[in-house]
Amino acid sequence: MIIARVLGSAVSTAKDPSLTGLKLLVVAKTTPANEVTGEPFVAADTVGAGDSELVLISEGSSARETQYTQGKPVDAAIVGIVDSLEVEEVITFRKQ
Repeated sequence: MIIARVLGSAVSTAKDPSLTGLKLLVVAKTTPANEVTGEPFVAADTVGAGDSELVLISEGSSARETQYTQGKPVDAAIVGIVDSLEVEEVITFRKQ
């Protein structure tokens, strides 16, 4: 899994019919120190994540293993919302 920050949303009216009703969010990978890295990408939201939240992402075939994405053309899925993150016994993030 990957730790990422929600940056915004993506709206697509012309898409594969299997994606209808699936919320798409723009995310970017983050470091354990909570710094955004890499290029933004779109992930299907399966947990109701919101703007600026720290989330867990599954990519590739694992992204198609949720009840909402199974059998759909999804390469990245938000599968969790991070409440807190500890690295080397130092809390680097705690949800407010």
